Amino acid sequence: MASRMGSLTTRLGETVKGFSVAQKTIALIGVAAVVLGAVALGSWLSRPAYTPLFSGLQASDANSIVEQLQADGVPYEIVGGGGTILVPEENVYDQRLKAAGAGLPSASSGGYSLLDDMGVTSSEFQQNVTYKRALEGELASTIGALNGVRTASVQLALPEDTVFVSEKRDPTASVFVETENGVNLSSDQVQAIVHLTSASIDGMPAENVAVIDAGGNVLSAVGVGASGTGNQQASEYEQRVVASVQAMLDQVVGPGNATVAVAADMSYESANRVEETFTSPENTPALNESTTTEEYAGGNGGTAAGVLGPDNIAVPGGGNEDGSYTSESSTRNNAVNKVTETREIPAGALARQTVSVALNAAAGADLNVADVRALVSSAAGINIERGDQLTVEMLNFNDAGAQAAQEALAAAEAAEEAAQRAELLRTGILAAGIVLAVILALVAYAMRSRRQNRQAVDLGELPELDPLAPATNLALMGSNPPSTTAIEPPVDTAALRALTPPDTDIERKRAELDALAAQDPVRTADYLRNLMDETRV
Repeated sequence: MASRMGSLTTRLGETVKGFSVAQKTIALIGVAAVVLGAVALGSWLSRPAYTPLFSGLQASDANSIVEQLQADGVPYEIVGGGGTILVPEENVYDQRLKAAGAGLPSASSGGYSLLDDMGVTSSEFQQNVTYKRALEGELASTIGALNGVRTASVQLALPEDTVFVSEKRDPTASVFVETENGVNLSSDQVQAIVHLTSASIDGMPAENVAVIDAGGNVLSAVGVGASGTGNQQASEYEQRVVASVQAMLDQVVGPGNATVAVAADMSYESANRVEETFTSPENTPALNESTTTEEYAGGNGGTAAGVLGPDNIAVPGGGNEDGSYTSESSTRNNAVNKVTETREIPAGALARQTVSVALNAAAGADLNVADVRALVSSAAGINIERGDQLTVEMLNFNDAGAQAAQEALAAAEAAEEAAQRAELLRTGILAAGIVLAVILALVAYAMRSRRQNRQAVDLGELPELDPLAPATNLALMGSNPPSTTAIEPPVDTAALRALTPPDTDIERKRAELDALAAQDPVRTADYLRNLMDETRV
């Protein structure tokens, strides 16, 4: 086994010596890459799996926990800006129990746990403040659990209860959110924060929640809602309308032959509107009806009463009436339909918009402007009663800038394609060079091995195996030659060798060498070593 390893090492060394400088360089690079990969793989496989021990820690708590981990000799990692500590999975529960025994983490945003420390001697003011702090802490903890939110802080403004309904005010809330590095909250997440906060406080509408991020950006304003300020709402609305109208016109007149501009006037005021409507139902019986009749009959006897005044004034209609009369009155209460509608009008409602469309006269010569106007009016939602305006005009576009931009774009694309081709060519040349070097190395090694296998070796004579040679050979058989009982007469072996064909002689020598190796490998190795020494000399 040792001789085989030695021969393998010798052949490997000779093969490496036969490499050129480029082959040696490639071989060294390959060996270094394999070693580095093995080291990286080993370190990755031997690295323990880390899991969060605590998250959202304050600086003081993080320092105390790190000191505890260092004292216990537990490896750890700090991520999340120092608020999250990672430890190996097998140490998580032990370290959590030990930290809990030490009262860590001690810093907390509060929550309902603040109510546990209240005594019976607490004043009403202390109870109200503690209850508000508990609500703020619970909301901050819940919002901080959202993806992308590092920390959150909530401030509540809860008005005092009053018996006067006209003086009642709605509560408001402000939420401060610090996100992870490179993370921006989406509109859905902002709306989730707003609705979560408003639903947690009794009587708080969603419009009374303000959300601000660490960069000072107002994500939701009080009175506006979760869609942002009025300017942001107007900008988003304009972008939506422009995108829809532009996409339609690009299909009609082709890209670059139409331009759209939208100006939206948004209402920045919120209101509460109460409207009552009364209608009279038809063919409906009255709810209630009453009729009053009054009759009076005058007396027939007695003298006619005189009339005050001058005697020469005649009484109209005659003076023989008895004074009777009849009176009738009717009251009917009909059913009336009453509709009371209360609507909350939030800020950001569209008050008015103007849409301007310019078409390229060269590309839209065959178009009907009325048809285009109707399409744009439907796509933009034009309302004439609201005061919206729409303008569609055929104009000659200035193609100089478009041509220059198109040429610049074509030049940039050509340069990018040329760079890609050059990079591909460079990569191909490098790969072809490496492959060619490997192929040449393999071919050279194969040719060298084949040449060595084909090279004839003159093994000389093997006297101990030659049946025509003398039976004794002190150089090969040692100091104790075998005894023989009879000595054959000498024979001219040179003449026999001369008569033997060359191929037969070589085959005979190989057969003799194989037989000698099978009988005595040690003597065969000594013989070959002596033969190689003589050849070198």
